[in-house]
Formats: sequence, C-alpha cells, structure tokens
Amino acid sequence: MAEFALKFSDSEKLGKVVGVDTSRVFVEVDDHSLLTRTAVGNLLAIRGQTQHEYLISIIERVTRGSSDDIGIIDPEIDENVDEFTPVLNDSVRAILIGTYRTVDGSKRDTFKRGADSFPQVDREAFLISASNLQNLMGLLAKEVKDDERLSLGKFATDGVSQVIANGDKFFQRHAAILGSTGSGKSWAVSLILERAQKLKHPNIVVFDLHGEYKPLADKAGGGYAERYKVAGPSELIESEPNTLFLPYWLLTRDEMLSMLLDRTDSNAPNQASRFTLHVRNLKRDLLTSLSKSDVLSTFTVDSPIPYQLDELLKLLISDNNEKVPGAKTGTTKQGDWFGKLSRFISRLEAKISDRRYGFMFQPPTECVDYDWLPKLATKLLSSGIKVIDFSEVPPDILPVVTGLLMRTLYDVQFWMNPEDRTPISFICDEAHLYLPVKNEADSVERKALEAFERVAKEGRKYGVGLVVVSQRPSDVSKTILSQCNNFLVLRLTNNEDQSVVRHLIPDSLGGITQLLPLLDVGESILLGDAILLPSRIRLDKPTVEPASSTRDFWKEWSALESNSESIERGVENLRLQSR
Repeated sequence: MAEFALKFSDSEKLGKVVGVDTSRVFVEVDDHSLLTRTAVGNLLAIRGQTQHEYLISIIERVTRGSSDDIGIIDPEIDENVDEFTPVLNDSVRAILIGTYRTVDGSKRDTFKRGADSFPQVDREAFLISASNLQNLMGLLAKEVKDDERLSLGKFATDGVSQVIANGDKFFQRHAAILGSTGSGKSWAVSLILERAQKLKHPNIVVFDLHGEYKPLADKAGGGYAERYKVAGPSELIESEPNTLFLPYWLLTRDEMLSMLLDRTDSNAPNQASRFTLHVRNLKRDLLTSLSKSDVLSTFTVDSPIPYQLDELLKLLISDNNEKVPGAKTGTTKQGDWFGKLSRFISRLEAKISDRRYGFMFQPPTECVDYDWLPKLATKLLSSGIKVIDFSEVPPDILPVVTGLLMRTLYDVQFWMNPEDRTPISFICDEAHLYLPVKNEADSVERKALEAFERVAKEGRKYGVGLVVVSQRPSDVSKTILSQCNNFLVLRLTNNEDQSVVRHLIPDSLGGITQLLPLLDVGESILLGDAILLPSRIRLDKPTVEPASSTRDFWKEWSALESNSESIERGVENLRLQSR
C-alpha cells in the first residue's frame, strides 16, 4: 500500500497545544533541542480531531524563557549540582492556515485552505521539515491543474521545492506586486511575463514608466514582446510605426473639460455648454457625411467619434465675437456669448500649441479618421505581450495619458460580444505615479483614476485584469489595492507601506508582514487566491532581465569618469524632449 505524503516520527514532535483562539495556536515546546531549528515562517502540523487529519499552521513567534517555577535538586543525589535550577519554558505561536488529510472519503493526501475544526489542548504538534516539507509542497503543486500552473520560484524554507501558483486566479482576481526600490519588482514582472509568453495566446499590456522593459522587445537578445512608445515632441515631425498617438476626440466631455475649464470662472457654465453643443454637432455632421445612420441614432457627446479641432475653435471664436441686431434698425449689440468664452479659448489654444500634449492635440491626419480607432484597438487588444513606453511623457500629464488609454481599451473590451472576448491583463508599473490616493488627486488625476477603479471593480466580469506594481503602496489608490486578491510582496522598509499591506491581507496573516523588512533581494511573500499556502519564496531569475539594475556607485566612481560631451548631449535631449 502506498505511503501517505506526510509521516511524522517522535524526533519531529515539537510539543503540545496549550492554547487556541480563533486563528492562532499556542504550543508548549517539549523538545528544547528542536526549538533551535525552529524559525518564524516554518510550518507546523497539529493533530486534528481524527487520526487522518492534521491542521497546518505557520509559525509567527518563537520564544525561549525561564519558568517562574523552580526545580529543587536533592543534594544527596548529586552534590555538584546547584540546589536551584530554572526550568526552560519554550513556546511557539502559529497561525492556522489549512487542513491536510491522509484520507478524505475516497481521496488520499488532500490539502485545503482553512480549518474545519480547531486543535484541542494537548494535541501533538510536529515541525514540518526535510522530506515532509518537500512532500507537502509537491502536494500543493498537484492541486493546480496543468493548464493553470504559474511557476514563480522556490520555497525559501527548503530552497528545493518549486512554488506553483494558480495562473488563472492570479490574473483574474487582480494582483499587486509591492516592494521598495531595488527589492526585485521589475525582476518579478519580467519573470511573470516570461512564463506567460510560453502560452499559445497570452494577452498582456505593460505600462512601462521608465523604459525598464525595453530589453523584452529586443528579438536579437531573446526578447518576445512588442514595444510601443507614446509620441513625444520629437515624434510629431517624424514618427516610427510603433509610435502611439491618443487624439483629443477619444476624451469624454468631462475629461476634456477637466483640462480646459476653470470652475472658479463665473462663465464656466457657459463655456461648458457651448463646448458640449459644438462637439456634439461636429460629431453628428461627420456621421451624417459617412451615412452612419445606425450610429447617428444612438451616439452621445462622449462617443469616440472624430471631429476637427480647428473647426471647434472657429465655432467657439465665432460665439465669443458674435454681435446680433440691436433694437434700432442698423445697430448691433453683443451676442449672448460675447466675451464669455475668451479664457476657455485661450486655454484650448495653449493645449494645442504645447508640444508635450502633441500626442493628443497634434496627431497625424490619419488619427482623425473614423476607421483609425479599430486599428489602435486591434493593435493593443490582440494576443501578445505589449510594452507601452511612457518614459518620455511629462509627469504632470501622465495620469491623463494612462487613464485615457486604459478607459479606451476597457470600453472596447466591454462592448465586444461576450463570446468573442479574449482575457487581457494590464500590468501597471510604478502605479503610485498615476493612481494616487483619491483625496490627494486633482481634477485631472481623478478623471484618469476613475478608469482604473472601474476596471478594479468590474473588470473580472469582462475579462480584464490588473496587476498593480509599486514601491509606495501607501501612495496608491486604496480602492484599487483593496480589489487585489493576490499579493507578491518583496522587501518593504517603510512603516507606512508595511501598514498598508498589513491592512490589505486577512487579520490572521498580519504577523507575516513582520518579515517584510528582512527579505533579501528577489525574495517575497506570496499570498492570496492564487496559492493555497502563504509562502516565503525565492523568485527565479528571468532569462531576459529588465533594464533596471542598480548602478554600482562605488565601483563606477573608481573606474568611470564623467563625459562632458554626454552631459551636453543630455542638455540638448532635454530641449528636444527626446533621446
């Protein structure tokens, strides 16, 4: 008869249960020598109510102390022993996380998250190590179907057993990859992308804020991704095929007004009214000219239908300068909108002339064509790993760009026939730069934030997932983070960031966060729906590494000298807004 996965001997017996609450178990240690091999993060198996059941728990505290009780030694037995010897009082506190059964009905060797019952006082507790540990990890991996397996690294507790997460649950229920600078976040992202690209039809869009993932698109160096770049000022004159423009007509009415309207202006309602009327009419005129009668009957001012910006300006200027017949014959008077649109027109003209906004307000002619949007959507929503480089987008307009792109792609996915949708995931690198805490965001940032929050709340239903990546979780929208059900947390040293993570995960696992400042580079805590057992893991090294390596200051100061020509070139690139 085949043996069970976990078998315990007396040499692995740590002690007995002396206390239990709703989530924790307190064990009094009998084998004091075994305590020296016991550490925070190790696993315990506690006998359950039947001989086939063990309750699995993670150790979160190890204590060695002396009891107040004093053992009295009879001096007649050994004259050399002190009369009073303190008694060791070793103890362990652990978090209940799952149940292992040797026999479960017709099944053998099963593991499930959670405990159906609580351990009883005096039940034996065994340290899970060596072969038992490897067998348990292998058992966890078997729980994940072959077509759902996402291999991330090895368990830190033994350094041998492979960590297998459920790829479906990782992406469909949103995830967060969090860690301080230099902890290995980009490495983790590249590893996940590398695993995904081995599938037949992966569909992932990466928002790359610093150009770190450019090597992933280098086919000569083993790259597998397609790279796109949001147009900078230099691309307005001559652009490459993979340059992205996001024309103004993709903006909704409220998004456009958030950039142009000064709400403190007494004429703001008039400006918003005329803008809305003219944009709606311009869109209607285009649909009429193209004989789009079906769209014409249902479109709104927010529908993504092209219109000419210079035509809008002409209409606004005409309103602002209009004079109408006066009461007396041959006289004129100021129209209803005379002079009331001046500030709005000035702000619109300033945006049009600002080359930083060129990707939006100075797009190529073909971007104002009715058939342009399907081409963009097909390019970015079709299967493949797509890296979108935002590195040359000025920080002050970054939320506008990311929010517009996210909303546009999500809306297309939303309106597709359900049976035709292909699941897609957006990896939001450096999320704290454009997904701020809501009460700290300005009007423009809030409009952009709404698109991401909508995806976080509703995206799972329509096959859209988010992976939020940040070094400052305390600066990221709490609404978005609270919707993440999987966490890959690398080293975090800031108390505020640790506190955010602590509040995001179940209370029973809060003790695990105490490990966060102690993690090595490339080590992380993985917990959530994608893995049955919250685990400390060592991430595998990706084959194609991101361009995010930390510079060796001391070594380079010893060997490299600053180059004046390079500095001058940098100044010129600054002026050009291009590398």
